[in-house]
Amino acid sequence: MSELEISRSEKKKKKKQRSGDEAQTGEPDSAQKDADFMIKPQSFTPSIDTSQWPILLKNYDRLNVRTGHYTPLPSGFSPLKRPLAEYIRYGVLNLDKPANPSSHEVVAWIKRILRVEKTGHSGTLDPKVTGNLIVCIDRATRLVKSQQGAGKEYVCVARLHSAVPDVAKVARALETLTGAVFQRPPLISAVKRQLRIRTIYESLRMILRSGRKLC
Repeated sequence: MSELEISRSEKKKKKKQRSGDEAQTGEPDSAQKDADFMIKPQSFTPSIDTSQWPILLKNYDRLNVRTGHYTPLPSGFSPLKRPLAEYIRYGVLNLDKPANPSSHEVVAWIKRILRVEKTGHSGTLDPKVTGNLIVCIDRATRLVKSQQGAGKEYVCVARLHSAVPDVAKVARALETLTGAVFQRPPLISAVKRQLRIRTIYESLRMILRSGRKLC
């Protein structure tokens, strides 16, 4: 046999060995799906050989003696064995809300599509606003209040009346809109039209296109 044939036969043997090892070990995904990963209860306490331990660890094994006997409870699921209904029951949807429908309408649609009892969102977005709307389902609705205090961040496009030659003027104008600001809701609004105070923590100018009068 030539050297090429010998090398090819050796490569084939190595491939067979690798495939055999993979078949014996199995993939981790299949192992997680098939195995229970549960510690089986024991009615006895195994003895520990402390003859080779140093003197400072004398009687150390007697400090905490606890048997391995317990009653396994049929509750909970491993992540890969958890049913889809359980995921939905404790689910939180990170939704990109489109323009025009209100937040209440979007939440009602999700409730009807998923056929769940309760849905709630972590903060109202105006109908014309698009962006992140967090929707909690069933048992997760109790987390809504913890998310409502996280604050909001808006990205908008402002159209200027004329071209601005100095960029510093725009920065100074944004500084005046930072902090406690008086605000009145528009004519078409779901809340009462009364003067109120809203706190704006920071306003940043990302892009200024003076030729197109956009900011």
